[in-house]
Amino acid sequence: MSGPIQHANAGEQPAPPSGQDREKRPGIPLGRIGGVPVYLAWSWFLIAAFILLVFTPNVMRALPGIGLGAYAVSFTYAILLALSILVHELAHALCAKAFGWPNAHIVLTLWGGHTQFGSFHATPGKSLLVALAGPAANFVLAGLGYGIELALEPSGVTGLLLNILIWANFLVALFNVLPGLPLDGGRLVESAVWAGTGSQEKGTVAAGWAGRLIVIGIAAYMILLPLIRHQPVNLQLTVVAVLLCGFLWMGASSSITDARMRLRLPRVAAAALMEPASALPAASVVADIDRRLMQLPGHIVLCAPSGLPEAVVDRASTESVPAALRRTTPSSTVARALAPGAVVRASRSGRDLITYLASLDGSEYAVVDDTGRIVGLLKQGTVVAAITGKKSGQ
Repeated sequence: MSGPIQHANAGEQPAPPSGQDREKRPGIPLGRIGGVPVYLAWSWFLIAAFILLVFTPNVMRALPGIGLGAYAVSFTYAILLALSILVHELAHALCAKAFGWPNAHIVLTLWGGHTQFGSFHATPGKSLLVALAGPAANFVLAGLGYGIELALEPSGVTGLLLNILIWANFLVALFNVLPGLPLDGGRLVESAVWAGTGSQEKGTVAAGWAGRLIVIGIAAYMILLPLIRHQPVNLQLTVVAVLLCGFLWMGASSSITDARMRLRLPRVAAAALMEPASALPAASVVADIDRRLMQLPGHIVLCAPSGLPEAVVDRASTESVPAALRRTTPSSTVARALAPGAVVRASRSGRDLITYLASLDGSEYAVVDDTGRIVGLLKQGTVVAAITGKKSGQ
């Protein structure tokens, strides 16, 4: 089967680097087709080995006397299946390229493959066309194969491989048009809800839940139904069903989680998430902190003579300073340093805020208003909690 198209708008995935850093590559580079880089993930060899293990006995039964040649036939089938998946993913990539979506690359993996893009702007219609291009390509391959089979009526190894390739492409296409993420057909649900609500994120959540329902249906049909009917358990089929359902459930859940995060992004604002704070010169003493806190409760940010924030006063440390020493103890001795440049404007929000914070070091940031006055302290944990919907520390 083919894996999902990984849209930038639904979890941005940048294209792999063009340099020679092999550790960052998604697999073995196979070259470019139509300008699209193609990679073979190491996990593909697992599915190739599985095909050798499962398909070879069938070849021996279908072609008595073939002997060890059955392994060559099975491996050829694994290669032809990979090529079918490659055609599927190329259809995605080339359709997306026609719409101007940048940095597409293809990875052939354990579960088939996936196509990833860089940042782009999609619409419900374009998203649906790109998604359905893959299954359409497999339907075309199945149809062409069937036409060749009718015309030439091949037998032996050729006939066996052609027949299994026809069915493989037909089933891959049919399976991928099921209306639930992470399958390509999930984009049908996503695009319909997206067009109706104006929110791609809401469409993704709906398509993710549709994907979960599909998983439940597959599990019920392939695993529970035989048990209810007291039919003998096919171990190979059960293992494949469990792995398949696990893969699909994780993909659907990931889509839902990612979409919910993006739905929360517009509400993630520095001004709303910061804790009140005010500034004191770094040359202040602990007694100055006491006076400021009586006037303005909250955090104290220590600033250099240039006005740049340097540190945040640690309240627990100030309490440990004896009363007799509070007028002479420098405030810097009861403060924790801020990372250089850890300053954010209160007006920043949404994706702009997240992108900006990702470029900074440290986990605390001084918040300033439009005049440059320090008005708050923003903590990384608070921002993460706002994005994920979990309380800080969970």
